[in-house]
Amino acid sequence: MLTSWRRFADHHARLVEAAFLLLLYVATSRQYDRGGPGWWPGLLIATAACLSLLWRRGHPRAVVAFTAVCAGVSGALGYPINPLLLLPVIVALYELTVRTPQKTARAYCLAVIALVVLAALLSDLNDQPWTDKTIPTAFWIAMPVVQGSAVRARRAYLNAVRTRADHAERTREEEARHRVAEERVRIARELHDVVAHHMALAHAQAGTAAHLTRRRPEQAEKILTDLTGTTASALRELEATVGLLRRPDEPDDDNSLEPAPGLGRLPELVSAFASAGLQVVVTVDGEERPLSPGVDLTAFRIVQEALTNVAKHAGARTAQVELGYAHDRLTLTVSDNGGATAPPPAPGGRFGLIGMRERAQSAGGRLQAGHRPEGGFAVTAELPIHS
Repeated sequence: MLTSWRRFADHHARLVEAAFLLLLYVATSRQYDRGGPGWWPGLLIATAACLSLLWRRGHPRAVVAFTAVCAGVSGALGYPINPLLLLPVIVALYELTVRTPQKTARAYCLAVIALVVLAALLSDLNDQPWTDKTIPTAFWIAMPVVQGSAVRARRAYLNAVRTRADHAERTREEEARHRVAEERVRIARELHDVVAHHMALAHAQAGTAAHLTRRRPEQAEKILTDLTGTTASALRELEATVGLLRRPDEPDDDNSLEPAPGLGRLPELVSAFASAGLQVVVTVDGEERPLSPGVDLTAFRIVQEALTNVAKHAGARTAQVELGYAHDRLTLTVSDNGGATAPPPAPGGRFGLIGMRERAQSAGGRLQAGHRPEGGFAVTAELPIHS
């Protein structure tokens, strides 16, 4: 029922406003036949006071002042001051309170109380006891200010709650978009590392096998066998990486996905590059310590990508991988001495260094890469032992 009335009031605001003011006028005007100089002067005062309420939203201060003067004149003429006679003042003060600062509303409230009470007390025509002219009058004039302040505070609270909810909703949407973008970059980086490494390795192995087919057929056969292993490993890693894109409601099949690679597979990586004609020397400085899974994967991918770049771009026959374990950091360096003739630039190579640097930063470390003064190229990454 209450909801229906509110809906009706929202759709017929002017009609509800007119009915409200009419009822207010009737209730106020009837108080002027209970004393004073007569009914007609009071009716004129009530009419003027109630009509002024039409402008209470646009000019709340002026309406409060006018209705207060009307009430003061009523008291001075001897009309008894009661809540129904004060209705125009009460409505005007409520509107003023919800639309202006509290300091303004309180100042007007005190001024209205002083005006009405003094007018009633100083009038010889008003035979009410002084207690009826002061305490009840002050109470009824102050009541709309208190109520209006509560409504204003509640509106401010609801607006603040709505603002926080809107901000939280926008923040969630932005965070979701940010996480989706990060996930896309991570998967793209993983796919690049897997595809670039294995394709470069397979290309090098195939080229070496083709070169040795006539002179050393048995060695070429071994390289072709290694090439089969390289392509099979590429397919397995691609399947594991693409498996990350499966929908969350699909069942997990842990047997179909390989464990994430780490530095434990470094000998396998060195052997694969050896079959492609790149000899890799690994040295370890300090006591080897277990790494967190994320750092272990990052370290392996950086070494893998750096060696892939050596095979693709440097034209070198040897490369060095140095692992330095400190108290809380791992420093790895992949370097080469350059080659007599560098192969032509391979397409898509600009993403290698970007991906390595992003991987190092995501693990809480940093990466530097550049040409060495003595020749060749070096990639150095500093990673935390535990991320």
